[in-house]
Amino acid sequence: MAQTTSPLVIAAFRQLGVTGETEVTRAVVIYESLTGNTARAARLIGDAVAGRGVDACIYPITGIGLKDLAAADIVFVGTWVDGLVLFGHRPGRAGRIRSMPVIDGKRVAAFMTYAIHAGKALDKFADVLSERGATVVARTLLRRDRLEAGVDEFVLEALATVPA
Repeated sequence: MAQTTSPLVIAAFRQLGVTGETEVTRAVVIYESLTGNTARAARLIGDAVAGRGVDACIYPITGIGLKDLAAADIVFVGTWVDGLVLFGHRPGRAGRIRSMPVIDGKRVAAFMTYAIHAGKALDKFADVLSERGATVVARTLLRRDRLEAGVDEFVLEALATVPA
């Protein structure tokens, strides 16, 4: 079940000039998942994007639709936090992310799923995406036992970065 955005959050976004209305027509959600949590998060994000009237396609990183990627106004890319509980946090399977198609000039919203502590993995993930040519416009961490929390706000923040 997807979480709805609270009226308080919507009011805060409106105060910042973010209405959720966008000229975005196409979005792609790409994910790398080991246990299924990041795949589930990708579906939640895709549903939230589609709920805003945007055509959303969801692909595992090993099966990206290149035509959809080329046509996308924004790309959401996600993976999981790999490493030990207290240290060594990094993007899961970063090698696959580094070998994904180039996303030069694309607006990218980065998301990561984690269990207990994410450390600086999100910063490292944003760096990897930037190396692929992305302009990272939004970032979020999604705890695996509360994946729905924050999805709507993340999607709103990301969509608002695409100029009308």
